[in-house]
Amino acid sequence: MAQKSIKKNYIYNLAYQILTLITPLITTPYLSRVFGADGVGTCSYIESISSYFVLFATLGLTTFGQRETSYVLDERKKRSVIFWETNIIELIASALCIIAYVAFSFMQPNKELYLVLVLNLLSVIANISWFFQGLEEFGKIVLRNIIFKLVNIIYIFAVVKTKNDIILYLFGIAFFGLINNLSYWISVSKYVDKPVLRELHPTKHIKTVISLFVPTIAMQVYTVLDKTMIGVITKDSFENGYYEQALKISKLVLTIVTSLGTVMIPRIGYHYSKGNTEMVKEYMYRAYKFVWLCGIPLTFGLIAVSSNFVPWFFGDGYGKVVPLLGILSFLILAIGINNVTGMQYLIPTKRENTFSVTVIIGAATNFVMNFFLIQLFQATGAAIASVVAETAIAIIQIYIVRKELSPFEIIKCGTHYFIAGGIMFAILLLTRKFLSSSIVHTFELVMIGAVVYGLGLIVMKDEFLLSNINNISKKILKRD
Repeated sequence: MAQKSIKKNYIYNLAYQILTLITPLITTPYLSRVFGADGVGTCSYIESISSYFVLFATLGLTTFGQRETSYVLDERKKRSVIFWETNIIELIASALCIIAYVAFSFMQPNKELYLVLVLNLLSVIANISWFFQGLEEFGKIVLRNIIFKLVNIIYIFAVVKTKNDIILYLFGIAFFGLINNLSYWISVSKYVDKPVLRELHPTKHIKTVISLFVPTIAMQVYTVLDKTMIGVITKDSFENGYYEQALKISKLVLTIVTSLGTVMIPRIGYHYSKGNTEMVKEYMYRAYKFVWLCGIPLTFGLIAVSSNFVPWFFGDGYGKVVPLLGILSFLILAIGINNVTGMQYLIPTKRENTFSVTVIIGAATNFVMNFFLIQLFQATGAAIASVVAETAIAIIQIYIVRKELSPFEIIKCGTHYFIAGGIMFAILLLTRKFLSSSIVHTFELVMIGAVVYGLGLIVMKDEFLLSNINNISKKILKRD
């Protein structure tokens, strides 16, 4: 199969990732007012519990399937075998998790809210988006998401009217996610043959799948366990509501940085399987530059703009989201860097065990810090713990690959972006003093920040930015 354009796939995947989060972003101002901080916290807590069962149903199959598919990109028979073997493992794991989840749900006081999310587990069985990611067919993923996300948005505004409609809200998210995943199967016959059972040996992959599952478990600790621990330790749904809203915004912004990772994994896996180590290194340094280029202004900008943005976006009673968002903004850089080193390099080069160790260290750090800091500072403690854990992972991973990818070079390629970002941050802090909280003023701050940052890089003649602008300009002129 012909390789796809990385830039085009990045745009496709960015759209895919944003659309995954676009529903809660568009509906958040509405739902935050209908449910209140405590209702949002209730949804967040129940979804966090459901996600543990989804985690075990998925195992490490998403990463495994995408990586293995990229290795056999040009061989239809082999990728057909990988496709069906991966799905068999996923079907068995999901069936066991569905049984366990249903039994657990019946033991809960508000069991109907838990039971409706069994659809999330059925969605795991249907999900083969990993296969299309491995093929670098990101365009096919985006169209489906656009359709079903828009339908979900319409559903929420049409059906959810009061705090008593939480069950309808949870049903909508889970149901449309399931239908979306089922739709992938319509075109799968174009890429794989029908299964020949005697040629399938899924058990041979169990060891590799489990090795990829270990870091997935650890990553879940500091992405979902935060919410669970806030709920258990504080017993305050308001705290979980504040944390959920701040995390939602930081994750949406983070998507711009991490979307390149999903695109690069199959590309790096392909070149690694061909022995092109120099090409792999070239892609890696470009990926680090991209993280600095986008991550620094997004981090500093979010901190500077949050006090203007939060009041009009979430409504009254969400003041605590502002400092939480300021802390969680640093996840953009921390996760951005360790996404490059871990997901884009260690996983495609078959060092999942090394990757697992780093993530386990981060997870343990997060868990211990959560235990103490949540008791002292509630949701703020969870935010601090998450940032420290992700930063620790980034530093450890860079140290591990230091002989292959120079730490000095990684930091050095971010110099221009830190300078331009610092200037932008200072100007935004001064400007926001004269602006009240409104959608217009938030937009003005964002535009001011973008202009200052962009001009700063142009003045410094940043080669990475200018070369990309030049490439885009050439393509536009060719079309004309």
